[in-house]
Amino acid sequence: MPAKAPNISTKSADKLVALGNQIRAQRKALQINATTLAEAAGMSRVTLYRIEHGEASVTMGAYLNAITALGLDFGIIEDAGPGMPPDTDKGFPARICLADYPQLKKLAWQVQGVDELTPAEALDIYRRNWRHLDVNELEPHEQQLIDALQAGLGEIDGDV
Repeated sequence: MPAKAPNISTKSADKLVALGNQIRAQRKALQINATTLAEAAGMSRVTLYRIEHGEASVTMGAYLNAITALGLDFGIIEDAGPGMPPDTDKGFPARICLADYPQLKKLAWQVQGVDELTPAEALDIYRRNWRHLDVNELEPHEQQLIDALQAGLGEIDGDV
């Protein structure tokens, strides 16, 4: 039997629903069915359903297991302020178009039906697939992107 949902503010409840919607959207974008994701995350399909609907009674650990199984990253991002696009001060765009970065596009073969990635998603793909990257074929603008992502989000393990 699920735990009783804690009393949370409307703002917190809205954020949980938004998080659940993002998890569901990523699962569907990757064309993964709910049962497969639930098994990969070590939970029941019912728990995944509750996560995707933003229920507060689900543990934070279960949310993080679902996020990790989808290859997403989780963190608290400070608001850039009104009218300011995110990440522009860090030297990389808020959305990274795969068509502009040939090596990234090759590494992101498993991400189907997606033309753009967030900076965190792009860096994660570079990190996980660094050993497959042909450094000699990197175009200068792609090397600049990698350098900016590392400076803004953290280093890639390996020879960069």
